[in-house]
Amino acid sequence: MFFDEAKIFVKAGDGGDGMVAFRREKYVPRGGPSGGHGGNGGNVIMRVDPQLNTLIHFKYRSHFKADRGEHGGVKNMTGANGETVIIPVPPGTVVRHAETGALIADLMQPGQEVIVAHGGHGGRGNISFKNSINQAPRMAERGLPGIELWLKLELKLIADVGLLGVPNAGKSTLLSVVSEARPKIADYPFTTLQPNLGVVLMGHRDLVMADIPGLIEGASAGAGLGHQFLRHVERSRLLLHLLNGASPDPLAEFEQLNLELALFSPKLAAKPQVVVLNKIDLPDAQTHWTAIKARAEDLGWPVYQISAVTQQNVTMLIQKLFEQLDQLPPPEPLEEVEMPVFTLQQSPDFFEVHKIPEGWQVTGPKIEQLARQTFWEGDEPVAHAYRVLERLGVHDALRQAGVQPGDTVFLHDVELEWAW
Repeated sequence: MFFDEAKIFVKAGDGGDGMVAFRREKYVPRGGPSGGHGGNGGNVIMRVDPQLNTLIHFKYRSHFKADRGEHGGVKNMTGANGETVIIPVPPGTVVRHAETGALIADLMQPGQEVIVAHGGHGGRGNISFKNSINQAPRMAERGLPGIELWLKLELKLIADVGLLGVPNAGKSTLLSVVSEARPKIADYPFTTLQPNLGVVLMGHRDLVMADIPGLIEGASAGAGLGHQFLRHVERSRLLLHLLNGASPDPLAEFEQLNLELALFSPKLAAKPQVVVLNKIDLPDAQTHWTAIKARAEDLGWPVYQISAVTQQNVTMLIQKLFEQLDQLPPPEPLEEVEMPVFTLQQSPDFFEVHKIPEGWQVTGPKIEQLARQTFWEGDEPVAHAYRVLERLGVHDALRQAGVQPGDTVFLHDVELEWAW
């Protein structure tokens, strides 16, 4: 089975906590704060490994977690950053957010990488809170949690030439003749159940050819394995449309397959094609040549006739493919087409107050960060948090909303009691 889809969970490392410490040395009775900052959590990175060609390794491991940053130390020592986790993927991997479907990355080039989950920032140590009023602060910050999410991976083969054709058109035979690929070959439909890649050499040049499994009527709607296989054609720069010379009506099959391409993706249908009539060693094949040649020329596509079994005209065909590719641009990465949305820039201090059955809920970016980073067990960190809330205007907003003494106020997942 060809593994070209996977769903994985990634978790970046949490940031380390800041340290509360004071300098203690002989002859330095009041050395001041010396608590270091926490280290940042490790990132989760995807990197293209050209040695891979499927996503099968995700069948055996689907959870990836980076290390957290170490806590800050004494003597102003910053904790070590968490180790980054690198996930190897094959070229042509498309990474999407599993829940929203949003495109995160289109990884095509060897060594290309992207951070799919950022590690949390480390908390500040008490040395950062020293000021002219508070010379010996006894507070620090917690590290922020790392990003965690489910990702959907989809592999789209990167090939110079994509072999198209109905089942039993001879694609696997042609690939085996022109390259070192050894696909399964037999004289019955659907011998090929997974894409096969082959490298075609001519002199000092090479091209990658992909044998896409035979497509049938209704493939664009998912019939057979249509959707799974049509995606692999999208990466190809050039389509080689192989026609079965032994078929009663190869021209009708040619028209039907092109219709399936157009229904699946107009962009795919617009790709340049080379039309090739195969099996011309058979007597009946020549009867179709005139009609096929006329139709291909009407569409502006070059047309040839070969026999993959006897290798008649095969060398000439490969030479023409190289000439055709020289005139084409390299493949482009995917782009998401979205309707433009115009919004005002939101301040990081923005917050909202909502009445809920349990009390009052305060939400906002700065509110969530404050809730996560504050050590709510200590008096001084709590007092600092209250000053920040006062400066942001949260207290005034709660009073205007009608908060009463004894009401519960939720800051993200922190539960407080209103006492004013």
